[in-house]
Amino acid sequence: MADSLKEAGDPAGVAPSSPGARALRRLGAAFTFRDFRILWLGAFASTVGTWTQRVAQNWLVLTLTGSAFYLGLDSFLGELPILLFTLIGGVIADRHDRRHLLIGSQYVQMASAFTLAALVYFDVVQVWHILALSFMSGCGQAFGGPAYQSLIPALVPKDHLPNAIALNSIQFNLARVIGPLIAGVALTAVGTAACFGLNGLSFLVVIIALMSLRVKHLPPQTRQRMIDELRGGLSYVRHAGALAALTSLAFATTFLGLPLLTLLPVIAQDVFQQGVGQYSQMMAFSGAGAVVGALVVAWLGKFQHMGLTLLLVQVVFGGLIVAFSLSRTMLLSEVLLFFAGSMLIMVFALVTSLVQLAAPNELRGRVMSIFMVSFRGGIPLGNLAAGLVASRVSAPFLLAVNGTLLVIVASYFLIRGHGVREL
Repeated sequence: MADSLKEAGDPAGVAPSSPGARALRRLGAAFTFRDFRILWLGAFASTVGTWTQRVAQNWLVLTLTGSAFYLGLDSFLGELPILLFTLIGGVIADRHDRRHLLIGSQYVQMASAFTLAALVYFDVVQVWHILALSFMSGCGQAFGGPAYQSLIPALVPKDHLPNAIALNSIQFNLARVIGPLIAGVALTAVGTAACFGLNGLSFLVVIIALMSLRVKHLPPQTRQRMIDELRGGLSYVRHAGALAALTSLAFATTFLGLPLLTLLPVIAQDVFQQGVGQYSQMMAFSGAGAVVGALVVAWLGKFQHMGLTLLLVQVVFGGLIVAFSLSRTMLLSEVLLFFAGSMLIMVFALVTSLVQLAAPNELRGRVMSIFMVSFRGGIPLGNLAAGLVASRVSAPFLLAVNGTLLVIVASYFLIRGHGVREL
């Protein structure tokens, strides 16, 4: 890593000639490091493909079943491996080369995408195929996720870590704008199978990027039994100050907040009587807001009172979900989605930055896997519960309840602290 850092130079070492140049340099500080640039570009291409597939897949499930329950079930099965295997993936990420683990996970997800493309192209797809392939792709993510999260701090100095995490959020959410737009065009012009095929091809880009990285992870020479290493990681998180509270907060955010995106096809169809074009446009508004939110966090970098800011932003996010659930005007709903997307990604970037800053490198894989079980584990459980409730009552009612609960959770941590407010 030292050679990579020397090659890139110290991003603080050049004095920009104007306030605008200084602001841009502050926003893109992590881009001055070669390996981070390469990984960012590869991840961006892959994430565009992932969002293209996600929009097409949600619409395909809704077309095949007409059920909000199956939308929630598909998301649940895609994220279920996070609950089942991520802790093991974190131990493996600390014991082996993280790049190799990541490359293997990309191959699994690529195979899943190409298989679904073939099933749709030959018109033999059934809903159980989609559910099974979602689970298979989730297995790849369960082992690749801790390795990816553990790799980022090795690419930039610690002072630039919040900036790197925010820039990583930008690529994810910029892709969340571009992917749905590509999906909308592809669904209309060339069909659903093309969306899945494009996603399969996108994994090749990130595989090439991973192979070209210079930084290497050197695992410890002495190892305990895997179960003992896992227990060590759990014990560290439980006793390391605010880490347990941040992990709980991450679960509440994904469990209660992410159904906003999962239920958008239902909102577009049932509330506004619109089709896939309007759904993809609503997704794009949310993604555009998320990019703006990530830019704000990238510009702020590492700053005082990050924990307090995190909690205040979550209160606003919950309020925006409630307002969206009550809106029956498309323009207002899109504006609310824009700001909700911005608040959501600010919460994600801030909580991830705080956890990464607190995690020691030798335990990083395990700490991040525990965080990911909570952070990502809230997605399938929240979406499954949301699908069940929305199918029995209505999607707007479910979102109103979730938004209110988010405000309550954030207010609890604001009042009681538990170490988060003081960070």
